[in-house]
Amino acid sequence: MPTVLITGANRGIGLEFTKQYSADGWKVIATARDPGKADALKAVPGVQVEALEVTDDASVAALAKKLAGTKIDVLLNNAGISGPRGFAIGEWDFKAWEEVLSVNAVAPLRVTQAFLPHVEASEKKQVVFISSRMASITLNGGGSAFYRSSKTALNMAVSCLALEVKDRGITCTVMHPGWVKTDMGGPGADITTNESVSGLRKVIGGLDISKTGKFFNYDGAEFPW
Repeated sequence: MPTVLITGANRGIGLEFTKQYSADGWKVIATARDPGKADALKAVPGVQVEALEVTDDASVAALAKKLAGTKIDVLLNNAGISGPRGFAIGEWDFKAWEEVLSVNAVAPLRVTQAFLPHVEASEKKQVVFISSRMASITLNGGGSAFYRSSKTALNMAVSCLALEVKDRGITCTVMHPGWVKTDMGGPGADITTNESVSGLRKVIGGLDISKTGKFFNYDGAEFPW
């Protein structure tokens, strides 16, 4: 069966990805900053749980070395934060903004760079990045500048990456999971983690190199940049 590596797998969408892929018989490598506190993740049968701090070069390099020789069919960059919201111009907390950019835009590419050899050695050769509709400049409704800009930066980086690795047969896509009932999305969100991940997995299952560099909704619709 194929292998998937999931970042930020200890809760929310990442945990649901872990549950669904595991239930379908995939080999799942699920990561969390502190596996000792990830009880729900460790309770999922047959899952390989690994420690990973996506913002730390040494942590990422250590896991990539530990998994040397492991073929990763789908590298799923899910870890992310919302950061503080509601700042008006003139009140922006730039340190907080830097943290959001570090986690949401820089870290996924750090992880991807480290694990590209593992992906390239696999059969499916897919790298998926969880982004957001809020990253779309065309659809921008204002507000949440820290979060929006971090995901827009991610999208551009992935667009560049997709062009660079296309000739190696590696598919890179960004995806919007919907407004999901998680700690980040809140209880008033539109859909459950089950609905979101079921849709995302269907889209991922239909990926091929012709779709590299694109931006998809969880229902398969393509978003404007």
